[in-house]
Amino acid sequence: MKQDRRLPNSEYDSPWKEILKAYFKEFLAFFLPVAHQDIDWQRPVEFLDKELDRIARKAKSANRRVDLLVKVHLLNQNEVWVLVHVEIQGTRQSDFAERMYTCQYRARDLYHKPVLGLAILTDEDPGWRIDTFHQELWGSFITYHFHTIKLLDYLDQLADLEHSSNPFAVVSLAHLQAKQTKNRPDDRFQKKWNITRNLYLHGYNRQQIMDLYRFIDWVLALPEEDDQRFWQQLIDFEEKQQMPYMTSIERIGFQKGVQQGIQQGIELGIMQGKLEGKLEGKLEGKLEGRLEGQITLLQNQLQRRFGPLPDHLTAHIQQASLEQLAIWAERILEVQCLDELFVS
Repeated sequence: MKQDRRLPNSEYDSPWKEILKAYFKEFLAFFLPVAHQDIDWQRPVEFLDKELDRIARKAKSANRRVDLLVKVHLLNQNEVWVLVHVEIQGTRQSDFAERMYTCQYRARDLYHKPVLGLAILTDEDPGWRIDTFHQELWGSFITYHFHTIKLLDYLDQLADLEHSSNPFAVVSLAHLQAKQTKNRPDDRFQKKWNITRNLYLHGYNRQQIMDLYRFIDWVLALPEEDDQRFWQQLIDFEEKQQMPYMTSIERIGFQKGVQQGIQQGIELGIMQGKLEGKLEGKLEGKLEGRLEGQITLLQNQLQRRFGPLPDHLTAHIQQASLEQLAIWAERILEVQCLDELFVS
């Protein structure tokens, strides 16, 4: 039977939001250095999520893509609100400039502070370069100009991105390579490997590697078979480099998988309980679903690290309690062989 090597759908919204918050200073240094140099980075940066929600509700637009409203301070001690609009929509949008303007004037009206508009366009249309909203009637007019970064412009600077020490060079490179390797799993594997390997070679610290790898893994998703091969290649590379970061990176994926598996198991259990029409059935279904999810995920992680499991160990895992499964799940990242994991 031929292995299905179709690439999973890449998701860009969540990883961009996450990395922006983790490295906002580096984000501005990379994309808008003129703003970065005037900000007092000794003072804390404040992300105004609740205030942003308030602005979005007033705008009453289902298509709003304003991701961050950030409070920073200038070096001259004046306060400035920085509004960053990260556009991850891959198609041309006719109302984009108007939405940027709407968010700008609502934030200005709410806080009476200057607002900087910055949009990162990650679409694949090289001709779409919107950066101005203009409205005119009978000699009265409004013109709002905002900063726009077109990620496609970096396609002729890939070598520079590979050698840059700024985390957002990695982010930009990974995003561009994800777009370029759609439906080409072999090319994507190699691009993902090159970007990940460079995290170690360029001297990023442990936390930076973990954060950036999370983004890389998210946007450069691989088919299951290739993903397993990638993990093993990365483990071997870390051993040669004597950089044991894989344990931390693996824990990210493992914990995410556990949470997803538990949720799926609970949902299956609830469905079973509803079919039985009894409260007891719902509760039992939740527990059974959670247990089944834990068992499946533990087996998958063990197979990824140690290969196929012997039948007696598979049976042993399937008979374990939730408490015992949790103990094994915690120890899996520390042991070097299966025998060590199952020692009493």
